[in-house]
Amino acid sequence: MTVDDGAGHPAAQAARELTGAVHSWDLSVGVDGPGTRFVAFLAGCPLRCQYCHSPDTWYRRSGRHRTVDELMAEIGRYRRFIEMAGGGVTLSGGEPLLQHRFAGEVLRRCHDLGLHTALDTSGFLGDRADDALLDATDLVLLDVKSRDPETYRRATRTGQVAPTLRFGRRLAQRGTPIWMRFVLVPGLTDAPENVAGIADFAAELTSLQRVEVLPFHRLGAHKYAELGLTFPLAQTEPPTAELLDRVRGQFAERGLTVY
Repeated sequence: MTVDDGAGHPAAQAARELTGAVHSWDLSVGVDGPGTRFVAFLAGCPLRCQYCHSPDTWYRRSGRHRTVDELMAEIGRYRRFIEMAGGGVTLSGGEPLLQHRFAGEVLRRCHDLGLHTALDTSGFLGDRADDALLDATDLVLLDVKSRDPETYRRATRTGQVAPTLRFGRRLAQRGTPIWMRFVLVPGLTDAPENVAGIADFAAELTSLQRVEVLPFHRLGAHKYAELGLTFPLAQTEPPTAELLDRVRGQFAERGLTVY
């Protein structure tokens, strides 16, 4: 079997034998795309967001190696149910584009079955998504951490915002539907000028269907404790209703559909 380590592999290798690190899977309704979704969480992420609620997905070693066939067999158990519920399959993480070859093959197989497909990504590794992967992707859930470069670095503790912006514009040029997500963290991502920058970027994207403003929460704090890690935002309170209204208003002012 061939483990997807993000590096190049001989073209002759059978895609069905490609192996990815799968942390877990779940069924969700209306959160990870339209309808009831089979959501596969792939292990490994290059970012270390201060507000991350799933530190247990940061490393590939936290996942179990699964071939494409094995994951497709699991999806197949729920295929009729998710089809009747108007749903589909979402690849999330971690960061699924860290395992872009595995993710691309799963998306292609699902797409060939007529299942609606969604990719949940920060866009930081968007350059790894080739045209074949995007051709098999019906929706991208694009998590925009920040528009201001310095705020992005503070929020993610690594990385740069430029790859996400580049990926978003590429999706729009292709006509790939986008749901943008923005996590609102008081004292970190809530500055009016930062939100304005994200809203201006969102307004550029002609294939954007909606913006989801997600209020910060501390529900994943126990995972940090279990892993012996310090939760960076343990003392940060969730945003107030007034702050949420102000931020959602900044997006709505640009004619965007906001949730």
